[in-house]
Amino acid sequence: MSAPTLQLEDEFRARLDAGLWWKIFRRALHLKRYLVPLFVTAVIIAACDAAFAHVTRWVIDAVVRDGVRAAFPRYIGAYLVVTLTLCVGVWIFIEMAGNISNRLAHDIRRDGFERLQQLEFAFFDTRPVGWLITRLTGDCDRLARVIAWGFLDIVWGVSYILMIAASLLIMNWKLGLIVLGVVPALAVISKYFQRKMLLTAREVRKYNSQITATFNESIQGVRTTKTLVRERENLAEFERLSMQMFDAAVLNARQNALYFPIVATLGSLAAGLALWHGGVIALGDGMTLGTLVAFISFSGQFFQPINQLAQKLTEMQGAQAAGERVMGLLATEPAIRDSAAVKQRIAQTAAGRVAGGGGGGDTPRRRLATNVVPAQAEGTALAPDGLEARIDTIEFRDVTFAYATGPTVLPSFNFTARAGETIALVGASGGGKSTIVSLVCRFYEPTGGQILINGVDNRERSLAWLQAQLGIVLQTPHLFKGTVRENIRYGRLDATDAEIEAAARMVNAHVFITQMEQGYDTPVGEGGNRLSTGQRQLVSFARALLADPQIFIMDEATSSIDTETEQLIQRGLETIFAGRLSFVIAHRLSTIRRADRILVITQGRIEECGSHQELIRRRGHYYDLYTSQFRREREAAVLECAG
Repeated sequence: MSAPTLQLEDEFRARLDAGLWWKIFRRALHLKRYLVPLFVTAVIIAACDAAFAHVTRWVIDAVVRDGVRAAFPRYIGAYLVVTLTLCVGVWIFIEMAGNISNRLAHDIRRDGFERLQQLEFAFFDTRPVGWLITRLTGDCDRLARVIAWGFLDIVWGVSYILMIAASLLIMNWKLGLIVLGVVPALAVISKYFQRKMLLTAREVRKYNSQITATFNESIQGVRTTKTLVRERENLAEFERLSMQMFDAAVLNARQNALYFPIVATLGSLAAGLALWHGGVIALGDGMTLGTLVAFISFSGQFFQPINQLAQKLTEMQGAQAAGERVMGLLATEPAIRDSAAVKQRIAQTAAGRVAGGGGGGDTPRRRLATNVVPAQAEGTALAPDGLEARIDTIEFRDVTFAYATGPTVLPSFNFTARAGETIALVGASGGGKSTIVSLVCRFYEPTGGQILINGVDNRERSLAWLQAQLGIVLQTPHLFKGTVRENIRYGRLDATDAEIEAAARMVNAHVFITQMEQGYDTPVGEGGNRLSTGQRQLVSFARALLADPQIFIMDEATSSIDTETEQLIQRGLETIFAGRLSFVIAHRLSTIRRADRILVITQGRIEECGSHQELIRRRGHYYDLYTSQFRREREAAVLECAG
């Protein structure tokens, strides 16, 4: 199947987005039992920081007025109270902020993973694995840290700034205005630099995503790389992306290196002016020595929270690109989902079953006997959407389809398949065979026309129910990390060990499984890498059979396996196909000779249709394909015997 052009990065606003951050913060509101006391603690810490200067002021004035011995006992208690309160507050701050950060990262990752499970194939066609991994790992952690630590530091910083500003104005409003006079200049400078730093931070995130995707692709394709001796080319591509990220990161660091010294310089200038004017006032007996010391202390401290706020805003700007992408992922609605009418029918059907005692609704999963799979249950059992559960026909009616950025794959496709039939699809690569079965599975929606199940548009059927009726075996089978038994049980999680072994016997997988030292409890490794391709394929067949599907699909399932394994599979196919509507996409035409109908697909159209014998008698396209392939296989066999 062709795929549309990848779109890795989107364009975002080059400024802090308050609306976005409010959406992000709202995701943490369920942790308010931690957030509220944490915000209160941040304000208390700010009050303690400000209180030290005031206590120092009172001590100095008392010493000047009454002497050390009289002043010291009076204020030592105040110092101890402030110090202990600050220590306890900092401990609570760190403990609870870490708790919130970890909980929030977990929640965002969980919600992101849940959303990925709901999205359609077209979403994954346009986004590489590395891009998605970055969203659910680094971006989630970064957002959680900013919310837990960044927002709380902002609460502390704003509280501290307000307390210092109030103290400065109360102690001497004229000197206070001198210190506060640099704030407008700081605001203008900050706005300019924050915009620049946000743009470069986004560039860093963009290149990081591309590097992750390239790294993932290189690891997955390491065998191809070795075979084609592409190490040098891959390294050159990786170095190019790495240098682009390096350049963007260096530019961002330079902007930070210029911005923060400017803030510090303005703060020092304001403090120096306050010290000079304050000294003059103090010499004129207009200010006590303690007040002057406190004022100078506050003047120096005033720009500390401002500087820290600037750093946090910079971190937020760097994280905003991550936030936009994570929130964009979480806000992505599945393009293929149940309509409101379907959801209503599902709810009504469920309510009816509860009222009726919960019985008799769904067609039960068939239980596997040792040697035989019973035919699909007859009758008029209902699916969760309230319609008939048994699939009798699937009809393509004037179906057209094109991928998002590609040409039309199916121009006007018409075809009807019936329960119990085995339909084979053959033809050149890119002709639309895999697209047809993907539309049957509702992995994609048709661009035009209808796909009907028992005469009802498949969009009026429950998506979860439809896809639960599918058994799919692909050319490259995917096994999950775990044991052979666990991988077969993925077909039906409530299956017993006896049913698992029965399914394995029916596809002739039981022999090789029991020959392994740990049998069904043998770990398959990541992606099934401890098993051969043929063994993985047999496990996939057993898994699909255990699911007891009404629709069975084989997409080039035997094209990559050896002849011996193919023969094992062929012996089990009659059992698998019995009573089911089956679609087989085959590269080896010898595997489809027993199909009820063979469709020769050319550029999205049915060029020929009939049984194997009928198409051979017509001597058309299928005849040419079959005879040429048969000739090649015979020549290969002769050469193998001669060798």
